[in-house]
Amino acid sequence: MRFFALPPAFSFTALAARLLLALFLAITVLPVPGHAQAPSTSQEIDKALDAARKEMEALRKNLAEQTDDAELLRRRAAALDIQSKADAIAEKLAPVLTSVQARLTELGPAGDTGKEAHDVAAQRADLEKTRSTLDAQIKLARLLSVEGVQTAELVSTMRRSQFQARLGERRPSILATQFRNDLQDDLPRDLSRFDSLRDELVAAVAGTPAWVWMVLVLLAAAIIVASALAARVVRRFTATRVPAGRLRRSFHALLVVLVATLAPGLIGQLIYIGLDWQGQLPDATQALVSGFAGILCLGGYVTGLGLALLSPSRPSWRLPDIPDAIAEKMRWFPHVLGPLVVVVWVLDTLPVSVNASLSTAIAVNCLVAFLLIAVAAVGLVRLERARRAALRDPETGRAPPRRLSLLISVSVTWIVLAIALIAVLTGYVAFGNFAAKQVVWTLIVLSSAYLLVVLVDDFFMSVLGVSRREADGQERSQEPRIRDQAAVVLSGAARVLIGLIAFIMVLGQFAEGPVELLQRAEQLLNGLSVGQVQLRPAALVQGLLVLLGGLLAVRILKRWLIKRYLPTTTLDPGMQTSATTLFGYVGVVVAVGLALSALGIGLERVAWVASALSVGIGFGLQAVVQNFVSGLILLAERPVKVGDWVSLGGVEGDIRRINVRATEIQMSDRSTVIVPNSEFITKTVRNVTHANPLGLVQVKLPMPLGTDAAKAREIILSAFKDHEDVLDTPAPNVYLDGIDAGNLMFNATGYVGSPRQAYGTRSALLFEILQRLAAENIGLGKPPTMLVAAPPSLLPGISASAPSRPAGEPPAAEPGPARG
Repeated sequence: MRFFALPPAFSFTALAARLLLALFLAITVLPVPGHAQAPSTSQEIDKALDAARKEMEALRKNLAEQTDDAELLRRRAAALDIQSKADAIAEKLAPVLTSVQARLTELGPAGDTGKEAHDVAAQRADLEKTRSTLDAQIKLARLLSVEGVQTAELVSTMRRSQFQARLGERRPSILATQFRNDLQDDLPRDLSRFDSLRDELVAAVAGTPAWVWMVLVLLAAAIIVASALAARVVRRFTATRVPAGRLRRSFHALLVVLVATLAPGLIGQLIYIGLDWQGQLPDATQALVSGFAGILCLGGYVTGLGLALLSPSRPSWRLPDIPDAIAEKMRWFPHVLGPLVVVVWVLDTLPVSVNASLSTAIAVNCLVAFLLIAVAAVGLVRLERARRAALRDPETGRAPPRRLSLLISVSVTWIVLAIALIAVLTGYVAFGNFAAKQVVWTLIVLSSAYLLVVLVDDFFMSVLGVSRREADGQERSQEPRIRDQAAVVLSGAARVLIGLIAFIMVLGQFAEGPVELLQRAEQLLNGLSVGQVQLRPAALVQGLLVLLGGLLAVRILKRWLIKRYLPTTTLDPGMQTSATTLFGYVGVVVAVGLALSALGIGLERVAWVASALSVGIGFGLQAVVQNFVSGLILLAERPVKVGDWVSLGGVEGDIRRINVRATEIQMSDRSTVIVPNSEFITKTVRNVTHANPLGLVQVKLPMPLGTDAAKAREIILSAFKDHEDVLDTPAPNVYLDGIDAGNLMFNATGYVGSPRQAYGTRSALLFEILQRLAAENIGLGKPPTMLVAAPPSLLPGISASAPSRPAGEPPAAEPGPARG
């Protein structure tokens, strides 16, 4: 065996296939592996299970002795296929067995007296037989599923072990004399084999008619011209048809990559058609020629990707933040790396196609490693020089230090390249070749992932998100917020998916191909068991869709209630808001219940959750539950409602919203106070607008005893009647409360449309009444004087018999006997 003839994991053909697979999975929707179609009848199920059992035995036979990687891959794929079919059969038969068991339970056990009806006994016997058959089939299907998983895992373990063995294999160093001697002995024979391959290609060229080659050459020229025209069309299309912003640049970069990929691939396909025109190429040569067309696609893709990201000719279209000088200095790199990928593939494939000797294969692998290491090292050196030249400070002549991420990336790359070079020189050619290729492959994957991440982010933010101009031109309502949130969430999910695919593609070199790694995700379809609940990805997606659909339906119905139905009823606006809120709570509970049912969790199984919550409620959630129940009571009994003017514990204002836990009250200074709902249930609440929406305006005025009471009453009453906010019904009135401290006490009352108008109306009436009383020379009485008696010891210099009086006031008369 030629250990240094690279396994399929090292081939650039595999790289091309993996990269195209990654692009397809990232641009389109990643398909979830589904179960195979299960047979329908019992006989077909028995035949399918028996065939699967025999095939599984054949796959496991002599498995430990297999060393061919292709054969191991075939057996692993077959084992996974058996596992998928067995799971499909078991999943299909499980509900049937449950139904049969339910029917047997309805029939009940056989009677002890033996006088059971014949048809009932026959039906029970048939059901028992069917149950036994179904149970045996389900057990066999599950056993085959387990064996399929175990076989696939065993194959993966064997491949990793063989991969590590190949990487750890050491041969004589290329600097040693023994290697040179072996190469001199084997090289003439290998060159003759290369001559045979050359003769086959020359014969294939000669066997194709000249007119065919002329047509193919014209088609190739047309493809080159069309690609150049396509580049111009792409620029014009993106500049005129694609919305302005980052989406225009990222979409243009994607089109550039596609054009650069398709043109070389089509030319390679034309070459394949010309060489295989007669259809008489040997299998090995035909595989070589067909693979050459595919590797041309990858080479064009690498070149187009590099040019799209660097964009040296059009800096305004550049996606990454790269200075113009660096982009201009590094424009050679994509033009070198793309053809290098093709050359490396050719050098890898030719020794395998001609069955070259081990020494020749080692020499070719060393050449491949040296080419990759040299190009990567030159690229790093010129990149650093370009960075220093572009960012050098004119005054100090020094460039700023590199960012930490760039420093780590460059350092790791240099370390890997050094290890690869040392490994090749010391005889570990397979490991050194692998390390050098891994550097190039990682660069290609990460660059592709960056382009796709920018593209999907720009797409979602441009299509769903609200631009800054739109946000400035309109109020920041709920609709733009929801659009922005949806754009961010979808962009984040797409980024995670692309990152996962990129991670899988990078690991694809470590004897775990992308298809193999993606097939591993099929095991997740079996789900995760949590107690008696089986959580499966399909059920999770179904439950999530039901929950989103239910919440959307609740929102639509709430909007219909608010805008269409409730305005046609006799409910006041506060009750309409309360009813809508209560409907929203009930709708959310129903949506969650339906989602749990779609997830496979019956509502009866939520009892253990309620039991666990009861413990938490008993210790720490009493206030939360109390406020929640109080909120429901407020919405149902409506002692207060939205729009009421309430006073509670020194807080007085309008109720703006009643939530599940608390109520929002807007104060007179426009501030908002959040009051727990339990406060409205357990404490005394003054609801000013609960029973009567009218507001009372009350004015009390003291007047001297000599005032004409009738005239004063007429002036005050006319002021009330003339004010536009005072209602005619109930009519305003003026009362004489009595005589207090030598003053007549007038009490005037009137009503306004709302208690909120009372304060302002009272102030306006006071101004008006005082002005009218002053015009009629009617003054107001003085308030009673409060006399404070103090001991002589505390008031030195003041006679104890002389009571204190305000300055400027005449002495008071001697107090006489009290009168009733």
